[in-house]
Amino acid sequence: MTRMATFSSPLFLGFEELERALEQVARSASDGYPPYNIERIRTANADGQQAIIRITLAVAGFTTDDLDIVEEEKKLTIRGKQTDDGAREFLHRGIAARQFQRAFVLADGIEVQSADLKNGLLMIDLVRLEPERLARKISITSSDT
Repeated sequence: MTRMATFSSPLFLGFEELERALEQVARSASDGYPPYNIERIRTANADGQQAIIRITLAVAGFTTDDLDIVEEEKKLTIRGKQTDDGAREFLHRGIAARQFQRAFVLADGIEVQSADLKNGLLMIDLVRLEPERLARKISITSSDT
């Protein structure tokens, strides 16, 4: 069975990277841990209103030393790894010390502004930088002889 590519139309030129990113997100979305929210927050700044995108992950039990946030090639990756404390003796263990990796694909112009861990919630704020709007006239050459 052949697989139909999302961007297989000849009108979509140069979208191979986006298609790979969508496939990668679809693979990583199957794991529901840790749960997360994505919200838009409007804040006032000198130029008027600015929209912040906030990703909030529920990471109870993790410290800042257990978490790693990396932005690389338009991809934001959050990893968490807890070490098992051998000195503790559990009579019941309902809170698992498990590792996770959650990845988000970032559009052009999206930048990580800050990350904050508070009350078991990791909040990562992203801002969209307004691109400079350019219009360019393309000259046409004639090859008629």
